[in-house]
Amino acid sequence: MDKTYQPHAIETSWYQTWESNNYFAPQGSGESYTIMIPPPNVTGSLHMGHGFNNAIMDALIRYRRMQGRNTLWQPGTDHAGIATQMVVERQLAAQGVSRHDLGREKFLDKVWEWKEQSGGTITRQIRRLGSSVDWTRERFTMDDGLSEAVKEAFVRLHEDGLIYRGKRLVNWDTKFHTAISDLEVENHDEKGSLWNLRYPLADGHKTADGKDYLIVATTRPETMLGDAAVAVHPEDERYKALIGTFVELPLVGRRIPIIADDYCDPEFGTGCVKITPAHDFNDYEVGKRHNLPLLNIFDKNAAVLASAQVFNLDGSVNDQLDASLPAQFAGLDRFEARKQIVAAFEQLGLLEKIEDHALKVPKGDRSGTVIEPWLTDQWYVSTKPLAEPAIAAVEDGRIQFVPKQYENMYFSWMRDIQDWCISRQLWWGHRIPAWYDDAGNVYVGRDEAEVRAKHNLGDQPLRQDEDVLDTWFSSGLWTFSTLGWPEQTDFLKTFHPTDVLVTGFDIIFFWVARMIMLTMHLVKNEDGSAQVPFKTVYVHGLVRDSQGHKMSKSKGNVLDPLDIVDGIDLDTLLEKRTSGMMQPKLAEKIAKQTKAEFPEGINSYGTDALRFTFLSLASTGRDVKFDMGRVEGYRNFCNKLWNAANFVIENTDGQDTGINDEPVELSSVDRWIISALQRTEGEVARHLDGFRFDLAAQTLYEFIWDQYCAWYLELVKPVLWDENAPIERQRGTRRTLIRVLEVALRLAHPFMPFITEEIWQRIKGQAGKSGDTLMLQPWPMPVAERIDAAAEGDIEWVKALMLGVRQIRGEMNISMAKRIDIILANANDEDRRRLADNEPLLKKLAKLETIRVLAAGEEAPMSATALVGDMQVLVPMAGLIDKDAELARLDKEIQRLDGEVKRVGGKLGNEGFVAKAPADVIEKERAKLAEAEQALANLTEQRGRIASL
Repeated sequence: MDKTYQPHAIETSWYQTWESNNYFAPQGSGESYTIMIPPPNVTGSLHMGHGFNNAIMDALIRYRRMQGRNTLWQPGTDHAGIATQMVVERQLAAQGVSRHDLGREKFLDKVWEWKEQSGGTITRQIRRLGSSVDWTRERFTMDDGLSEAVKEAFVRLHEDGLIYRGKRLVNWDTKFHTAISDLEVENHDEKGSLWNLRYPLADGHKTADGKDYLIVATTRPETMLGDAAVAVHPEDERYKALIGTFVELPLVGRRIPIIADDYCDPEFGTGCVKITPAHDFNDYEVGKRHNLPLLNIFDKNAAVLASAQVFNLDGSVNDQLDASLPAQFAGLDRFEARKQIVAAFEQLGLLEKIEDHALKVPKGDRSGTVIEPWLTDQWYVSTKPLAEPAIAAVEDGRIQFVPKQYENMYFSWMRDIQDWCISRQLWWGHRIPAWYDDAGNVYVGRDEAEVRAKHNLGDQPLRQDEDVLDTWFSSGLWTFSTLGWPEQTDFLKTFHPTDVLVTGFDIIFFWVARMIMLTMHLVKNEDGSAQVPFKTVYVHGLVRDSQGHKMSKSKGNVLDPLDIVDGIDLDTLLEKRTSGMMQPKLAEKIAKQTKAEFPEGINSYGTDALRFTFLSLASTGRDVKFDMGRVEGYRNFCNKLWNAANFVIENTDGQDTGINDEPVELSSVDRWIISALQRTEGEVARHLDGFRFDLAAQTLYEFIWDQYCAWYLELVKPVLWDENAPIERQRGTRRTLIRVLEVALRLAHPFMPFITEEIWQRIKGQAGKSGDTLMLQPWPMPVAERIDAAAEGDIEWVKALMLGVRQIRGEMNISMAKRIDIILANANDEDRRRLADNEPLLKKLAKLETIRVLAAGEEAPMSATALVGDMQVLVPMAGLIDKDAELARLDKEIQRLDGEVKRVGGKLGNEGFVAKAPADVIEKERAKLAEAEQALANLTEQRGRIASL
């Protein structure tokens, strides 16, 4: 192998080899094991969350594949409805063209062109991350097979009475002119106003305090044109007598009732609330309880108030309002109408006051416009009948959440579930399989021919519904539609239910729950019982920056996983982070932050280092604070493994490694590392089975770095390099050296597939292994008979003694090249035996001249001391150090540290600094102070020991 580890030299070629040889396809003879990749949207490129998610899934699939399971990890992408349409519309707008200029068919051709381009980028990125997905089964939510599955699901649910069309409130995006889901609505904290308006009482009624009007407070005065009632609390003594009477709605002149409802809070404002059922979700529920009319005041764009002739989506006149809408407000933008309506109230003397008020303003996550609750005809799924069996599946353990606390989140939403609006007023997506005749009758079927035949419609004109389905509907069928459903294919029978879904907590409601509901209704076992889509839902946290902040373009802290893998120079990184920003000041701020964090850009770390970083941070239920320092550390880990492999190759190539079962003698060092390996094998498997990727990574790291590289390779050098050592012992050490490395490579393969494959190919022959690829080698299984507690105890004693000597050398500034004498005090019989067995090893590796045991009653000379259990390790100081020179050196360093403590402590004691400095800066200063204080204490203690010599 090359002397230096260069990840790019091996990663691309190995992935091409794996894929071209179809190693990712199902081929194990054991029980099936399936993971469906959460399909990324075809709207750009993968982000850090995708990198994290893919590392976890690939570790699981490689682990199970090596266990002999018949594994399928199926890839695919999601068409992402509104997100993709928005991207393409933006591209067209830059050319001065709208989708309406092109028409539906030509616009969809443009979207398909974009999908091919973007989807190709995503698949290249997934490959670069080392994901061993079966590319021969790649799916897209709008390919032919999945589109047929979507139509079939819609028709079956409709036939079962679970899909219906109804007029209800939806989140209406006023820019894209479509309903959107709750997931696509972001609530922004903003400063706003609370308008207090007077509504005159009708028929001469008065309040308890003699007023002939009620005061209602509203944050949206423009909606008062659609008010259907004023509500008060039924127990509010101020208004009890007015319940059932009326007010005259200002500007409109319509009489609306005063109703009693618990929704009202007597403590808020005046205790009177205007009820506008067609323009507020809470008011809509009140309206249903009191059978109030739904008065829609907006046109189909919902951005302007309607004229007297245009109120509803179909353009018909709203006969409940007649011509009572004041003409001066017709056609106005809703916010301009707000100003004019408030002005009209003030002119009529009906504006009581305006108060400052903190608001949560709902905005479209992509459009950025204020969302309008709007009454319109949409398609819905009746979810309560679907939720009951889906809840039971988690309650009885057929589906388990990891970590378990996410079950509570799932239950809370499912037990209060609302019907699901599945129609979207877009062009890109699955067209709703419903047709209308000229009379407005609706017919649902798999295609128009089926509709005509089923309903005897002959050749009368039919038009298909213009709307498309919510993206979550098709992705809700993902686990089974991708396996060939509704056909009972061999793949569906073999690989469904899937085993694990790996996902973030933020889409438990919107994807996980809907997959469970739809799958259990549509997919059945042979006995007719419902199938679940997966057996385990592993919920991971979000990937945040090193300060714990959410990664976002507006913060300028987004990282592209491939920039970490391949590296990126500063200029290109700045261009990526600031391009397209409309605000120069924000772009300047982000550029400044980027230069400070990455003054020379981002180094190339390779895929394995990034993957190991992700997995080491994957603690269950926690968000990930991503720190580039961790990536640097795990790149060093890769280097360590590479260098260890080179050492092994140098000492085994062309040598007798006992692969033909020749006689061997295993030293206590060999038996120790073999024993430690058994424990590591068991621990790594146990942690992977429990989805504790962080603990599995830690266990693996500690074995390879601390035990194998740092200790074993050092402890065996005397045997390997001693020409007079018995051949059986040298053979035993070489065999242990290479076989332990080979097993460690198999253990590490799910975490770091590229470097482990490259090294394994180089050593497999000497290790007595054969095969074309490491990824299809058997997973290591611990053997209880190879656990040797005695050898472990002996070598831990050797390590502790050597560490004690190293500690004394460091504290006393004694060169590692200088051979020294040590004395062992308070040594028991076991200590004496261990010394006799390992004295040559200790002398050679610890650079010791002599080792002797202190005789009973003998007084020890002035020495530096370390402890190994109850035994003392003494290093006589006579002649080893220049006491005066060492004290002078320590005094100088103590003085420097004392100054640092005072400087940083003074800064943190400055109230002005603490009040103004960012939290992360203050935290760094506190850490710096603690580190300096600890170092000062250590050196002061060390000075005292030397002074006493």
